[in-house]
Amino acid sequence: GSGVGEDSPCDLLAAKLGYRGFSVEAKSSKKSTIYITKEQINDFITFSYNIGLKPVIAARFNREGWIFLEPEHLKDTGKFWALSLETAKDKGKRFSQFFE
Repeated sequence: GSGVGEDSPCDLLAAKLGYRGFSVEAKSSKKSTIYITKEQINDFITFSYNIGLKPVIAARFNREGWIFLEPEHLKDTGKFWALSLETAKDKGKRFSQFFE
């Protein structure tokens, strides 16, 4: 779960025998951009691939609901990875679309 432990590489693991599994990192913001440390994203992606799961960013912006997208859509700002509301809307999908 989100915020449960600082050593946790992701917020949620979702898998079913015989189907593709996912590791999910959930982020939310009242602002129009979400910033995530490079270390956190790198650890998340490495963990996901090491256990054979597809990494997914779940983003929630105020009054927009949850949007799901692959980490490669994050923008490198130098110190952080950033996800703007505009990019999330353009590249992301709603739950039922992403996990069909």
